[in-house]
Amino acid sequence: MKVLGALGRRPRGRTMLAHVPAVNQLAQMIMGLGRYDDPKVARALGWDRAAVVARGKALRRAEGRP
Repeated sequence: MKVLGALGRRPRGRTMLAHVPAVNQLAQMIMGLGRYDDPKVARALGWDRAAVVARGKALRRAEGRP
C-alpha cells in the first residue's frame, strides 16, 4: 500500500498507474485515506477523535462495563 501511495503522488507514477485502472483506483483510495491523518481535514469531514473516544467511554459506563 505504501508503494501505491508513493506512485500515486508522483506524475510518472500516476502515468504508470493509469495503464491498470483497478490498481489506479486502489492507489487513489489509499491516498484519500491518508488525508484523514490531518486533524483539520478529519474534523472538516466529521471525524473528531476525542468525541469518538468520549462516546465510547460513555457507552461503556452506561452498560456497566469497565
